[in-house]
Amino acid sequence: MKKTLRIQESELRTHKSVLLEETVQGLELQKGNTAIDATVGVGGHSEKIAHILGKKGTLVAIDLDENSLSSAKKRLSDSDPHIIYLQGNFRNVKKLAEEAGITSVDGIVFDLGWHSEQLASGKGISFNSDEPLLMTLGSSESHLYTAKDIIKDWDEDEIARIIREYGEEKFSGRIARVIVETRKKQPINTARELAEVIRSAVPGFYRNGRLNPATRTFQALRIAVNDELGALKEALQNALELLAPEGRLAVISFHSLEDRIVKQAFRNAEDTGIGKRITKKPIIPTSEEREKNPRARSAKLRIFEKNTL
Repeated sequence: MKKTLRIQESELRTHKSVLLEETVQGLELQKGNTAIDATVGVGGHSEKIAHILGKKGTLVAIDLDENSLSSAKKRLSDSDPHIIYLQGNFRNVKKLAEEAGITSVDGIVFDLGWHSEQLASGKGISFNSDEPLLMTLGSSESHLYTAKDIIKDWDEDEIARIIREYGEEKFSGRIARVIVETRKKQPINTARELAEVIRSAVPGFYRNGRLNPATRTFQALRIAVNDELGALKEALQNALELLAPEGRLAVISFHSLEDRIVKQAFRNAEDTGIGKRITKKPIIPTSEEREKNPRARSAKLRIFEKNTL
């Protein structure tokens, strides 16, 4: 346990958010502004934003994960602006802010990635772990089902559908079939056990490829359990309503399904006169950042600005 804590504290000190400079610069915040980090994580973006806002500014830090909020508080303990910490799903960003007395903001950031503390949360998010198959963000009690429920109880066609649609996995049918065959013989209880089942289901060339063969299936299960795509659609609508005139919304996505939703939402908002897209094409990490941080390789940043009244 002590070793794990030391690792987490080291990661907290060295963690740098993907597309950090591009995101914060793109928000064009000024001293005294009000901003929201709706997925604060361990506070990477918030730390940079807080420095810009200064003592007269206000920062709202939101995260569904209680441990992430605790980490962010440690990281931001010496920051200048007034910081309001709120635990909740970013899909409810407008409601959460208004309950805290914030009705208009100058900048909002969504970082849709998962950080290392969440991957080591004990909920089976990492396919290299012997953790139970939960994959829940926040309290498991607030979810309709866990990843284990899907693997244990859902029929083959439905498992294949979510792996295909949410994971964009070309071997979804084979993987679903082997999952169902395996669970008839023995329960699949941990992330590592599921990863081995998936590995056995796919062809050799895919099994030994650059990407772990379980990656897309785990992504699909996590999206299904946490309703990530539905949450994103709601969050974008709420964020656009919450923005002040000339306020900006920045969203960092990490897979094509998320980016497609952001792209369409921003285009629709522009077409209906709500504002304009600052990024017609997404900003992607530099080759240097991708080399230093493999997590950055699929990141895309899109920014939207609300019109003046």
